[in-house]
Amino acid sequence: MVLLSLAASHHDLDLDVLERLSSDVHAVASELVHSAASVTGAVVLATCNRFELYLEVDDAADAPRARELVARTVSERSGYGTDQVSAHLRVRAGTDAAAHLFSVASGLDSMVVGEREIAGQVRRALTTARRDGTTTGGLESLFQAASRVSRDVEARTGLGATGRSVVGVALDIAESELPDWSAVRCVLIGTGSYAGASLAQLKARGCTDVRVYSTTGRARAFAAARGVRSLPTGADLAAEVSDVDLVVACSGAAGAVLGVDALAAARADAAHPLTVVDLALRHDVDPGVRTLPGVRLVSLHTVSEYAPAEHAAVAAAHEVVTAAAEAYEADRRVRDWNPAVVAERTRVLGGLESTIVDLSDERAVRALRRRTRATLHGPTVRAREAARAGDAATYAQALAELASIPVPSLTDAG
Repeated sequence: MVLLSLAASHHDLDLDVLERLSSDVHAVASELVHSAASVTGAVVLATCNRFELYLEVDDAADAPRARELVARTVSERSGYGTDQVSAHLRVRAGTDAAAHLFSVASGLDSMVVGEREIAGQVRRALTTARRDGTTTGGLESLFQAASRVSRDVEARTGLGATGRSVVGVALDIAESELPDWSAVRCVLIGTGSYAGASLAQLKARGCTDVRVYSTTGRARAFAAARGVRSLPTGADLAAEVSDVDLVVACSGAAGAVLGVDALAAARADAAHPLTVVDLALRHDVDPGVRTLPGVRLVSLHTVSEYAPAEHAAVAAAHEVVTAAAEAYEADRRVRDWNPAVVAERTRVLGGLESTIVDLSDERAVRALRRRTRATLHGPTVRAREAARAGDAATYAQALAELASIPVPSLTDAG
């Protein structure tokens, strides 16, 4: 069993490219698992600034084929050629794959270093894979370990303890041209996890006049549960935002829900400025609104330009992640290589128990058991230590030594 990650992120690609790669992502995972014999499991992590697939394949030799299958499957949905998709995806395996996911889950690979939304997105990616039937024991173990490492990074380095996030940085940028937060009138577009995080940040800053809009019909329940108001599903959104100070958009709808022309018409007589924070990868708000008089747009591109990093905490966090990835991979090798060791021990110890059935001398039985276990102990320890270190040659030697140990006979009890 080999774990792979195929990842594209804001580090190398424009967000519009990531958006296209992320088209119908969960169908990609299902298709790979159910149609490709070489891929036994898949988990998709698609966020506002990354598209990543984590795969389990039977053998390292299957990795190139898995990459080809991913490129072809994503190509069919994104409109990019298979060669383009393949070029966009960086492939990692083993310890490198674990280290990358641990880094991602800890917020070290985000536009805002240390942001906390990503930890929840990693958990939800695994939950979705479970629901779709595409996860495996190996992927479960990897993603659960990533969540533990994320918590460990925060506890040991303080990174993320202040709640910094993409949402937080976007609102920090926005507030420079807003009135006092207690006087801000806001429309929040969306009812998902990012909308929940955005509303929490708005309330923490003192914003109480928030109205929620959604095209899905969930605004009323979302708003009622959080003590704010909602807008009717069929409301004229452009008209509703014409007299507010702030729009926070994070619905991820298929296409912009607030267009340039509609907003321009609604604000024809507006005398006050409007700040629009669009955190949706697929642009809830047409980027062209930035050209309208009195309208300021804060997008994910803006956030990426402003995001700072706490260098000392980040360096310490990377050390935690590296050590955790090495330990995880060592434990995985021990689990994967141990069955052969167990089989040899079972052969000898099982044979021993068959032999001593004919022994009536309890002292001789205890002595034979003790000598047999002592004989097995050395090569067993060497095999497991070699597995932990990834030393295949030493492991093979120790396993061969175990295989050469004969089943004890009655003459050995003398």
